[in-house]
Amino acid sequence: MFATVDIPDEAAGARVRERLAASVRGRSLGRLGDIAAWVASVTASSTPEPFDRARAIVIAGNHAVAQRGVSAFMPEATAVQVEEIRAGGGPANTAARIAGCTLRLVDDFADAPHGSIDIEDAMSQEVFDQALALGTQIADNEVDAGTDLIIPGDLGVGNTTVAAAVFGALTGTEPAVAIGRGSGINDEVWKVKVVAVRDAMFRVRGFRDDVPAVLRAISGPDFVTLVALIAQAAVRRTPVLIDGAYVAVAAFVAEKLAPGTKRWLIAGQLSPEPCHAVCVQALELTPVLALDMSTGQAAGALLALPVINGAAELAGEELRSHEG
Repeated sequence: MFATVDIPDEAAGARVRERLAASVRGRSLGRLGDIAAWVASVTASSTPEPFDRARAIVIAGNHAVAQRGVSAFMPEATAVQVEEIRAGGGPANTAARIAGCTLRLVDDFADAPHGSIDIEDAMSQEVFDQALALGTQIADNEVDAGTDLIIPGDLGVGNTTVAAAVFGALTGTEPAVAIGRGSGINDEVWKVKVVAVRDAMFRVRGFRDDVPAVLRAISGPDFVTLVALIAQAAVRRTPVLIDGAYVAVAAFVAEKLAPGTKRWLIAGQLSPEPCHAVCVQALELTPVLALDMSTGQAAGALLALPVINGAAELAGEELRSHEG
């Protein structure tokens, strides 16, 4: 499905750690030193430099399960948010401006709702293949255009329901444990969400070790696009900054389909969703920020970008001065 993922230049990262440890100021950087070492590793550089061609890619989806009332938002909110981003507004554009990052909206699957995962397959095999190809193509196009850091984002009512269902199915986690409050739902809506996720997981109980089959049945074309985008970026040796629960679960799946992907990832932030924390841990990542954000749209990850770039710049300056 994906080509072999190469290992980043971990020796470069180790050298940065060693050189920082050799200076008092370098040791004082704390976790920023680890972040800088990761930057050196994924850029194969002896001295970390800030990312100057980062690109946020927000992928919108439309889930029929949202009609069940699993969110604090009405299903129509997806279309409203898509138009908001297209017009240059919304959290994504605001955070991108703060981070000095460009943004791309992908709304190929935002119009017609996909199958309601509690009672029917999310998509046909044809649509699954289209989504896989789209994510791969986006990654290739971005890398070929010179993007040096990809920041995937998600947008869609019902996204955390889908994320919990996929996560629960692939890990054998009980629905009530996998599900959080998503958009800020109350107890009654949470119960509705639990039932929807439980029914979706039940539908795939006989083939939950078949990752593509699980995705086709209970995810969504936008989710598959995210999985392919993350995996192909790793194949192309391009680092990826992960945002919230939906993207984190997609990254978790990408690692299953393209082993080694996790070495090209950094977690921008941590949301309150249970599946987010477990996926980040499984990917051996430590979030840069812990803001309890569930905004989506790559907003949390974008807010972490200045910290990552600051780590690279601080460490780089210290290493250069130490050489002198």
